[in-house]
Amino acid sequence: MKILVAEDEANISVQYRTVLEQNKHRVQITNDGEQCLQAYYDELDKLAKEKSEGKSRRKPPFDAVVLDYRMPKKDGMEVAREILAIEPKQRILFASAYVVDTLVESVKNLQQVVELLQKPFDLYEFVDLLEDKHIWSGLEKLNVKVKEVKDLNPSHGEIRDLLEGLRKLQKGRAWSAI
Repeated sequence: MKILVAEDEANISVQYRTVLEQNKHRVQITNDGEQCLQAYYDELDKLAKEKSEGKSRRKPPFDAVVLDYRMPKKDGMEVAREILAIEPKQRILFASAYVVDTLVESVKNLQQVVELLQKPFDLYEFVDLLEDKHIWSGLEKLNVKVKEVKDLNPSHGEIRDLLEGLRKLQKGRAWSAI
């Protein structure tokens, strides 16, 4: 897998790179939101050039983009919003200590649910989540309902219930529990 990471804490970035590369993934690390967007646009430019040379373009440019929720220059939500505006199918995963805030903001601002991991987390669970295609397809199913949820102007309790559903999803429980 090709993974773009935006993480402002150097020691955490090193841990991500190490565990992902040990699992044969290609990783690009950025230190803030602006660097992340620049790396994303650079990859889009590279793919556009390859397409003009007759090579097929795969969409989106990364298999996953891992964002810290709170970072300097541009926060993770701003980065996610900009990426999803140009690549709506881009897989976004927030690694955050602020999962409730992240979930509320993703529903309101992104009009979709993104994957969430609450810091601190086990790095091997992180790799398992990235490699689990079943979770991603389940989130796509959830995203169909997100616009309806947003239109209902959900309460804090309703958002919390949605978060619990996501946690169950990450643990591999039945879809009907959500």
